[in-house]
Amino acid sequence: MKELRAALAEAGITLPSLGLDPVSLAREAPCPLIELGRCSVETAQRLAAVLR
Repeated sequence: MKELRAALAEAGITLPSLGLDPVSLAREAPCPLIELGRCSVETAQRLAAVLR
């Protein structure tokens, strides 16, 4: 998650809801998932442009 947050920051993108999914950590055998969460339309467009 830290690497993703840093890479996004380098591209000028912030995902405010970025974090670990607590449900994925509560399993008997944890399988951590990263929750990307919601973002504004502007942030989604910037993310799409970076991925292109």
